[in-house]
Amino acid sequence: MLSVSNAIDRLQTVIAAARAEGADAADAIYVGDHSTSVQVRLGKLEDVGSSEGEEIGVRLFFGTRSASVSTSDLAGDALATAVQRAAAMAREAPEDPYAGLAPENMLMRAAPDDFDLDDGGRSATPERLKAIALAVEDAARAVPGITNSEGGSASIGRGTVALATSHGFAAGYTGTSYGMSVSVIAGSGTGMQRDYAWRQARYLADLEDPEAIGRRAGERAIARMNPTKLASGAMPVLFDPRVGSSFLGHLIGAITGSAIARKTSFLLDQRGRRVFAPGITIRDDPHRRRGMRSRPFDGEGLPTAPGAIINDGMLEGWLLDSASARQLGETPTGHASRGTSGPPGAGTTNLYMEAGQQTPDALMADIRHGLYVSELIGHGVNPVTGDYSRGASGFLIENGRLGPPVAEITIAGNLKDMFLNLTPASDLEFIRAVDVPTIRIDGMMVAGA
Repeated sequence: MLSVSNAIDRLQTVIAAARAEGADAADAIYVGDHSTSVQVRLGKLEDVGSSEGEEIGVRLFFGTRSASVSTSDLAGDALATAVQRAAAMAREAPEDPYAGLAPENMLMRAAPDDFDLDDGGRSATPERLKAIALAVEDAARAVPGITNSEGGSASIGRGTVALATSHGFAAGYTGTSYGMSVSVIAGSGTGMQRDYAWRQARYLADLEDPEAIGRRAGERAIARMNPTKLASGAMPVLFDPRVGSSFLGHLIGAITGSAIARKTSFLLDQRGRRVFAPGITIRDDPHRRRGMRSRPFDGEGLPTAPGAIINDGMLEGWLLDSASARQLGETPTGHASRGTSGPPGAGTTNLYMEAGQQTPDALMADIRHGLYVSELIGHGVNPVTGDYSRGASGFLIENGRLGPPVAEITIAGNLKDMFLNLTPASDLEFIRAVDVPTIRIDGMMVAGA
């Protein structure tokens, strides 16, 4: 894996080769990473894995014709061949009036902030990862009623991203990522239930205690034992934060520039209008210190900035890369996201819904009969209409308190209505790339088994 400075040097060599091939413009991105993971099961080491990879993607423009090529061979001859292939493809590509680099006057010019993303990775030896994996699994298996384990794991990854363009941008950054997880089984025979817990952090020192994570996984599995039936009907539904974050994914998919340009969004005509209840604010924060998706610049070299996507329930605007911005006659927003093998799209970084005023217990206190969802199954969401139907499991809410577990149920609604009837609780934690508190949505249709 190259250092940032060496990666930039390599990219600028690629850009020079592209110009020598006659390209009017070009950009190149380097992505390199190294990871180590340890897996244990039933108290014994099961696997130790280590991987390292790096790749450069180059995109060439001949007028409004363009092509992208990527290669994992970073030797000089291989990079020259990749540039030649991209040039040959671009000359034959169809014209795209919206293709091109980001506006030069919008490029990030300041030295990038590192946002404290990299702890160096020196303390995460395989031996220490093994100890963490054993500790998280042991804690889960120690919960009374746990009968088996699907294993515990611990991992470290360290990566470098660098980007260079023919119109003057060149920068990069590095980051580390640590994770641990465990999945265990309660009960036996046809009465078995499984559940899991995991955590991820930029710094090893920021990971939650493995014993706490393990206990949580074990207690979750025990709580799911002996599920009961649920009568069908319309009712309030609460979503655990680990599944409620999926609603922000549906929101973001509907407001990217490509979805708006293709007219394939259920929020197509909603910019500047109320799409959530008053008081709901959803933010994207690429500058969070040690954030899992923090970054100083986007996939086209534009500076990133924190901002509200939903402000007091109102949809602020679209997420635009340069191509979709041109297509819509607008300006890119610094949300371009890309890999090495194609043009940029648009996306978010550290996305979250602000906390509400009530605790989860207070949020369910007035519910006589409802549902608390802890797991979602399937992908029954129509991005054009907003129609929503997914399998789920969780717990009954009876007279304002959590009741017995339920499984094999379906929840349904339409995202437009669901967003407007959504209330967040006060229990927001910043532990993922997409974070929400417990969420309540009134009036959902629930079908039991």
